Amino acid sequence: MKLIYHPLLRVLFAGLVLSQPVFSQTKSKTAAPATKLARPKLVVGMVVDQMRYDYLYRYYDKYKEGGLKRLINDGFNCRNNHYHYALTVTAAGHSAVYTGSMPAINGIVGNDWYDVAQAKNVYCTDDNTVATVGSSNVTVGKMSPKNLLVSTVTDQLRIATNFRSKTIGVAIKDRASILPAGHAASGAYWFDSKTGNFVTSTYYRDALPQWVTDYNTLKKPAEYMGKGWNTLLPIDQYTQSSPDDVAWEGKLSSATKPVFPHDLTGNAGDAYGPMTTSPWGNTITKEMAIAAIKGENLGKGADTDFLAVSFSSPDRIGHMFGPNSVEQEDDYLKLDMEFADFFNFLDSWAGKGNYTVFLTADHGAMDVPAFWQEHKLPAGLMSATTLTRTIVKALNDAYGEAEYVTAFENYQIYLNKAILKDKKISVADVHQTLRDALLAVDGVADLINLRDMGRAPLNTYQLELFKNNVNAKRSGDLQVLVQPGWFASTMSTGTDHGTPYNYDTHVPFLLYGWGINKGETLRRTTIADIAPTISALLHILPPSGNVGNPVEEALKK
Repeated sequence: MKLIYHPLLRVLFAGLVLSQPVFSQTKSKTAAPATKLARPKLVVGMVVDQMRYDYLYRYYDKYKEGGLKRLINDGFNCRNNHYHYALTVTAAGHSAVYTGSMPAINGIVGNDWYDVAQAKNVYCTDDNTVATVGSSNVTVGKMSPKNLLVSTVTDQLRIATNFRSKTIGVAIKDRASILPAGHAASGAYWFDSKTGNFVTSTYYRDALPQWVTDYNTLKKPAEYMGKGWNTLLPIDQYTQSSPDDVAWEGKLSSATKPVFPHDLTGNAGDAYGPMTTSPWGNTITKEMAIAAIKGENLGKGADTDFLAVSFSSPDRIGHMFGPNSVEQEDDYLKLDMEFADFFNFLDSWAGKGNYTVFLTADHGAMDVPAFWQEHKLPAGLMSATTLTRTIVKALNDAYGEAEYVTAFENYQIYLNKAILKDKKISVADVHQTLRDALLAVDGVADLINLRDMGRAPLNTYQLELFKNNVNAKRSGDLQVLVQPGWFASTMSTGTDHGTPYNYDTHVPFLLYGWGINKGETLRRTTIADIAPTISALLHILPPSGNVGNPVEEALKK
């Protein structure tokens, strides 16, 4: 590019040059000593799996002081906080929380999806290039964050401190530990329900750190399983729940009825699984979180450290017994006590006011449809088998028998493009054929062509949610949209999630501690706002796929 000089620019430039010696010869005042950037000693991100927003207040009168009430009353509460995409499931939720992004960008479109290039189903944290560390169960540790396409706030903290900050993930579920901890994590640990050990993978290290081995040696899961599960309060005090024995509740593996007390005996393939479907799962998660803080000396160094901890048991309990069960009420009353104990530990470890906590959820949940039907509310249960058969029959009747569908995940239909090309059938043709067939199925609201979202017959609110979900390489071709209050299942008990409706999208977002104002807001915030809020608090760059904005009113100036 040719440079154009102007006399005025020459004069200005000369003036700058001539003025330089004047400043260099002037005696300057003694500069003030540089001060260290103020940051909390420790950030603790807490995700409760399947925590609907209303649980903050539904059991409020029974919560103890120091747990959830500490966050609600002494922290900042974003009371109108929602997911900003349609398919609300665990892996996508944890990814969105820590990336400030959405499935369309971060690539985590579900817990599972179909990979067209590899012609196989993919689990969100699958990684066959790594191996299990800490267990004889060889499959449980073949995990890493490689499928996450963007950075996390935990990654950005590591980068900002030239990797001096430590970031650790802890959860029962692998995906709830791995995805929040990020690509550059100091470590991530999850529970092997076959052996009762917390494990990791060679992605992070070749041997468990001593503090994890020490915790595994205590055999706490076996101890808690032996105690079974009984209620905290007399059962007649569970006034926010249905009776203890109703037809829509599932049963643990060794149970004949879904009633207290629950026996937690497992089986050979899942010896400790029943324990994770009880409040004891929250207990071992809290204990591992404390062990991680102590073992890694988090919050004691010169730079801010970050612990990402997820409490997975409420999700397992919800799927089994439903949101209106005595089991879920008991679970939250006990989880509240675990939080109080954890916060007291943080007070003594880091010093009250020296750490920052945020709490949210990866999704909510629908009430059990049979419970709604009993009370004359609009809801229902679709048979997943019937839904699949309807799709197959409609395509075979229209185009002749063939394998037109390669996968059905997240209510999405993945079409066999080779067969469609061979038969000269367009996706638009298939969409219209299946839409006509599926609209006749009770519980189906519509069928959306994800490859032509511009013409999707959706309202603007839902259209944005589905657009935020579609990743060109990982999403299906067609999306089944269920009616509010409905979901597809192979079982008639328990609940589910994964829809764009408020019971699935409206979840808590509370902040507490260092740098956080006391107060609340009812303006709409989204899950994408969490990572940039923590980034702003720490004065670091937001994650690479971030689309959210800091909740300014929550942060002290």
